[in-house]
Amino acid sequence: MAPSTPILSSLLCFMVLLHGCAAQLAFGGQSPWQAPRGFGYGQRACRFKNLQALEPSRRVQHEAGVTEYYDENNEQLRCAGLSVRRRTIEPRGLRLPAYSNAPSLVYIKQGRCLMGVVYPGCPESYQSFQQQFEQSRQEGSAQGQRPRDEHQKVRRVREGDIVALPAGITHWFYNDGDVPVVAVTVSDVSNNANQLEPRRREFLLAGRHQRGGQSYEIEQQTGNILTGFDTQFLAEALGVNQELVRRLQSQNDERGEIVHVPQGLQLLRPLRSQEQLQQQQEEEFQGERYQGEWRGNYTNGLDENFCTMRIRENINDPSRADIYNPRSGRITILNNQKLPILNNVQMSANRVVLRRNAILAPHWNINAHSLMYVTGGRGRVQIVNHQGRTVFDGQLRQRQILLIPQNYAVLKRAHQQQQFEYVSFKTNPNAMVNKITGKASTIRALPLDVLRASYRITIEQARRLKNSRREEMALFAPRFQRSTSEEAASEYDPEFQGNPDVILAQVVN
Repeated sequence: MAPSTPILSSLLCFMVLLHGCAAQLAFGGQSPWQAPRGFGYGQRACRFKNLQALEPSRRVQHEAGVTEYYDENNEQLRCAGLSVRRRTIEPRGLRLPAYSNAPSLVYIKQGRCLMGVVYPGCPESYQSFQQQFEQSRQEGSAQGQRPRDEHQKVRRVREGDIVALPAGITHWFYNDGDVPVVAVTVSDVSNNANQLEPRRREFLLAGRHQRGGQSYEIEQQTGNILTGFDTQFLAEALGVNQELVRRLQSQNDERGEIVHVPQGLQLLRPLRSQEQLQQQQEEEFQGERYQGEWRGNYTNGLDENFCTMRIRENINDPSRADIYNPRSGRITILNNQKLPILNNVQMSANRVVLRRNAILAPHWNINAHSLMYVTGGRGRVQIVNHQGRTVFDGQLRQRQILLIPQNYAVLKRAHQQQQFEYVSFKTNPNAMVNKITGKASTIRALPLDVLRASYRITIEQARRLKNSRREEMALFAPRFQRSTSEEAASEYDPEFQGNPDVILAQVVN
């Protein structure tokens, strides 16, 4: 018996370790009911008594683009621990390499561009070589090869992509297209990855910050992270002369954070046809993977290598919708099960398209704050706090943002003449929603007699309440303006031919 004791102990330790690893891989080391976050500036101050829709408060012009900032000092953003900015990069514009103190999600609102992300310790996997010859040409044979250039992978992102950027990771964007690229960045400054003050700080590797770029800094132009080093000391560390170091420190560079590259960038990347083939293969792989997860064949996360992990997913593609109703719209959910890097970023996102006059089921966010960014159209939003008091009731339009605090109830409806489109950024990688009515909702799950006693209504009224939206999940078609809804549905789906009393709802896996 004695000799078997070490074996048994080792086996038990292995089982405990395996269980712990599985739990950590499933939820990024955290319970799905909570996220590793703090408060913006004190729990007592975060009461969210009055919410308001926000528009950019500052605009900074660069040589080849514009950055618009939403006020970080706004109480609701500070309480939620979020920072928001909107960038426009002109054709042949380069967003200079930089990193920030907080993890972020970037939504590509318009255009397509190239993006580089530099992971520490990962190899330069894109390589180009040229022949190296001896001075004596009489030998006539190549002695070897030397690299012309080596760098980490360059990715292409396009309209509708969500890009996940962990804190402290260098990244850059280059617009090689013909139209401006518009990107909306939401950063979670309350994430534990940020151990500085609860504000977004951006660290440039090149160029200089421009006046007004960061409201919490002194209103003057500041430099990049190389600017503050002693010139001689830095030259010795880099192994170059001091003249080159002075160029690196961008002491006389007035171009800002987005610069124009007239001749374009010469980058190592596969041919366009190869890129398209690779993208198609990735999409097919993701489709097979989702189907496997839906059947219960969950992946263990080990297939995601750090240096080659996926950092983007498109949420504009209608075929990827998770909830769809041809008369009322669609919802696309992006969480850590679809994009595992979100476990690192500790954020997720949804895209919602509401047809004209359609309603999104009243609900609350169980484990996350939700920040709406309106991408198109108009819609009415109401938010109610724990005291039953309306803290927001108003119309939202394009480019506005609105914070929906955790557990606050919210109701949304598209305008009668315009569909309502927005992206929600959530402060949990596996954000969960509890719907009040409709299929798979709270009211549907309560017994009839509980509803009767709770609201002092009759059993018949309780039955009507419970079953009125029982065939619709999350997206509700308008019932009292059927001609409008039918017209909207016919525009949205030319094959739609149905009775307005028949609700078509489908969950697309």
